Amino acid sequence: MIECKKLSKKYRSHSALSNLNCIIRENTITGVIGRNGAGKTTFMKLIAGYLKKTSGELRVMEENPFTSLKVSANSIFIDDQMSLPTSLTLRELLNSFARFYPNWNEPLAKELMTYFQLPQKAYVQNLSKGMRSTFHAIIGFAARCPLTIYDEPTTGMDAAVRKDFYRALLKDYLAYPRTILLSSHHLEEIENLLEDVLIIHNQNAFMHLSVSELKESVVAVKGDKAAVSEFTSMHNKLSINEVVPGMAMAIVQVNNYIRRENFPKLTFSNLTANEAFIYLTDSQEGGIDRVFERSELD
Repeated sequence: MIECKKLSKKYRSHSALSNLNCIIRENTITGVIGRNGAGKTTFMKLIAGYLKKTSGELRVMEENPFTSLKVSANSIFIDDQMSLPTSLTLRELLNSFARFYPNWNEPLAKELMTYFQLPQKAYVQNLSKGMRSTFHAIIGFAARCPLTIYDEPTTGMDAAVRKDFYRALLKDYLAYPRTILLSSHHLEEIENLLEDVLIIHNQNAFMHLSVSELKESVVAVKGDKAAVSEFTSMHNKLSINEVVPGMAMAIVQVNNYIRRENFPKLTFSNLTANEAFIYLTDSQEGGIDRVFERSELD
């Protein structure tokens, strides 16, 4: 569905995306994950054809999305900045979408409007932030485009509505498989939805793998300080702390499969996908704790 080779986007002297490589398979749910400013939104807007690439190659449905009517007709980009006519009510807006999206499911749109208690005679500019995000999400569900892109779709939603959104997304995907890109600051809420994760870090494709592979790639190891130190020397140490004198705990990105029985002095535990992501993209060893340690030394 999507293929990128050395994809880059610059705004004058500012690089928003740099030499990104990835292939996203058709009919999968892929989480586009990254810290603020990493380049997630730029990446997804390039795929949707909203932005023109600066360099590199980008093919969506085997075409250049910036100039492709095929991509425009078969994709939808959902975010909290969607520009919709302010003179039309929510009901009138929904009626108009059937003209643009050939797979538009009107009964689904009506049922979702009723379930989420959105007033059909209201205007989008008068909705709260959470209700506006919910309305945008309904558009994404009902349009059923082969390529559906959600950029932080739950902005402003409370926890209960977010939970319903994720459940609706999965049910609709199972009923009508398509390629879905989903970015979110709540990886802990969506990891069970995702098949693959594309981590963008420092404007590049840092990692692209399945959720299970992400969780297996980072482990917490605890035990005798010397044994922990020896183990971390063989892998990529992300964090290490002395728990009590002579005992330490480390977070490690492992290079290969670990036979845990070969390390009897150590205790291993797995991290969640969200915890693995945080440690992998932490720019400074030790995280925020190191700030306070250094301040005390000063």
